[in-house]
Amino acid sequence: MAKTPTKLLLILPTFLILTLFFYLSIFHQNKFNFNLLSKLFRPPFDNPSINNIINHTHHPHDHDHDDNISYFTMLVKKQEKEKKKKKNNQSSLEKIEDGLARARSSIQEATRTRSCKSEEEEIFVPRGPVYRNPYAFQQSHREMVKRFKIWTYKEGERPLVHQGPMSYFYGIEGHFIQEMEDGTSSINKFMARHPDEAHVFFLPFSIVNMRLSFYKPLDYDRGPINKVSLDYVNVVAQKHPYWNRTHGADHFMLSCHDWAPEISFANPQLLKNLIRALCNANTSEGFQPMRDVPIPEINVPGKDLNQPGLGLRTSKRRILAFFAGGNHGHVRKSLFAQWEKDSEIQLYEHLPKNQNYFQMLGQSKFCLCPSGYEVASSRIVEAIRAECVPVIIKDNYSFPFSDVLDWNRFSIYVPKAKIPEIKTMLKGISPRQYAKLVRGVRSVKWHFTLNRPSKPFDLIHMVLHSIWLRRLNIRLPY
Repeated sequence: MAKTPTKLLLILPTFLILTLFFYLSIFHQNKFNFNLLSKLFRPPFDNPSINNIINHTHHPHDHDHDDNISYFTMLVKKQEKEKKKKKNNQSSLEKIEDGLARARSSIQEATRTRSCKSEEEEIFVPRGPVYRNPYAFQQSHREMVKRFKIWTYKEGERPLVHQGPMSYFYGIEGHFIQEMEDGTSSINKFMARHPDEAHVFFLPFSIVNMRLSFYKPLDYDRGPINKVSLDYVNVVAQKHPYWNRTHGADHFMLSCHDWAPEISFANPQLLKNLIRALCNANTSEGFQPMRDVPIPEINVPGKDLNQPGLGLRTSKRRILAFFAGGNHGHVRKSLFAQWEKDSEIQLYEHLPKNQNYFQMLGQSKFCLCPSGYEVASSRIVEAIRAECVPVIIKDNYSFPFSDVLDWNRFSIYVPKAKIPEIKTMLKGISPRQYAKLVRGVRSVKWHFTLNRPSKPFDLIHMVLHSIWLRRLNIRLPY
């Protein structure tokens, strides 16, 4: 029995040594495996930006596998951030052109399918033969309302800039400028919050106010108007990058004054791309229908925006044709010389005091709209508002809104050379043809109505749509 403790004493140290060796082996193996995983999943530390990310997110008490997850999370976030930054760095022009491309595609689709789908109820739906393509027009107007953005330059002081006449023959100039400046009601959606999002840029100077400010009666020198207009363009070109990046191709001006087209002569090279919205749309004097915008001239009454509606029913209209106005310009001189003494074609250079001009329009089947000194005249709108079929006697005239309206459906065109044939032409129109013309006039009446604030498809919206179409027709480089 004495030998047993001795054996145990000999065996115990050996057991303890073996046990210690076993645990050390296991610890060594686990430590190796851990270091191996760390080498496989840890990022290389030669990239300072990555190191900063890891060091910033690492906590000294975190496990190493948490470091690995943080790295991959941050890597994905970094890639997403770079992708978003790349998208944000897309040029403003590129974004604008992409939107215009989608607008063109939707208009083409409406043309192809001859249908328009709208989630909103529209107050006016263009339908009928007076429209060249009513579906394309409706979709184009819808795209304009959805996308079109206009930036009005803030430079300049009143009254030469940011203000225009509100009545008389040039009244559309002031009302348009005021709509652009006030941004009220439906027009507000067209106002760009920043010039980078604008499709077009408006130069809000007033040719009429320049004429009133710089000139005396019988002074016809265009020099001061040309100089001020050119100075304004130079100011915005030097102060902002938008004119120079497109050479003015996405900039426009608007005026109804007879002299407005001549500002291009101030610097033909600089202003060759400028979109000019003009009443005096004479193609023989440099008006370019593919670039410029013809707009209707309106004689805005002093109190009301539109003339009174005094038109009679067509069955009660006893005057074949009517005109009242000054006998000036070669077209009117020919008209008076030919028909002044005719009882069925009533011409007045000065209307008798007992006659009301608008009542005379409303009693006439046809209203003569001849050129005066220039092709622009308010008589076309006055005839349409009175539901009197316009007889347009103008050479080289670009018709307003002719991109979408078929003027043959609601008016008669007579070149100057055929003035002697006017009576024969008008009497040759059958009652059925005349009824179609009258229906056409009624169909387009809303497009020649001035509202404040403007409403969809009315006169100011139609002017904007014409500018929108010019912008759709060009693709700017970026």
